[in-house]
Amino acid sequence: MTLRIDVFTLFPDLVSHYAEGSILGRAAEREVFALVTHDIRSAAVGVHKSVDDSPFGGGAGMVMSAEVIIKAVEAVSDVPRPLIALTPSGRPFSQVVARELAALEGFSLLCGRYEGFDQRALDLVVDDEISLGDFVLAGGEIAALAVIEAVVRLRPGGLGNDESSVEESFSEGLLEYPQYTKPAVVRGQAVPEILRSGDHGRIARWRRAHALRRTMARRPDLMEKRGGVSPVEAKILAEFPEVQG
Repeated sequence: MTLRIDVFTLFPDLVSHYAEGSILGRAAEREVFALVTHDIRSAAVGVHKSVDDSPFGGGAGMVMSAEVIIKAVEAVSDVPRPLIALTPSGRPFSQVVARELAALEGFSLLCGRYEGFDQRALDLVVDDEISLGDFVLAGGEIAALAVIEAVVRLRPGGLGNDESSVEESFSEGLLEYPQYTKPAVVRGQAVPEILRSGDHGRIARWRRAHALRRTMARRPDLMEKRGGVSPVEAKILAEFPEVQG
């Protein structure tokens, strides 16, 4: 089944142009997903098609108007739900959330600009809020594309090789092991001998040891979240004491 993703934005071309020229475009050609963009400004009225106004109570910047957002959503009769607003106060986006969304038949994303949304728009038409991280962007389009790409690549056929998404960073709460390609020696640095050994079982264990060590060294928060190292993983680490993070 094709996953439908709708995006409500003031700059639909920013979203569609990136999607067309990236892995998302190829996934759309394979009917893995369908991207539908909606111009929020089309719901605005007046000569200037204004979509924002100054905040009540004072303060810098402008706030996107609730009525314009609500009308833009109501103008679409078959909006895929949930409708998710991309906001700094939303729940953190992660690989777990990406899998959650990839399991749906469809969902929608609402992109903000300026100082954000009138809270009443969030209260009346939005089902969920997601944050890409603890930083601020000029708008939600980049965040929307990040969410879409993370989700689509988890769908069957989203990548050229579905196995590519299995052993990636965060797939099991671990960072990915180091990768190498030809030539075997680059400026005196050789590919680890084990990767040329042909012993696929030992290669898999070596890669696992690297993923564990790298995560322990660089992202202890991920190790804590996954409950540390299992007894089997402890044996793998003991097999490769030379492996560092």
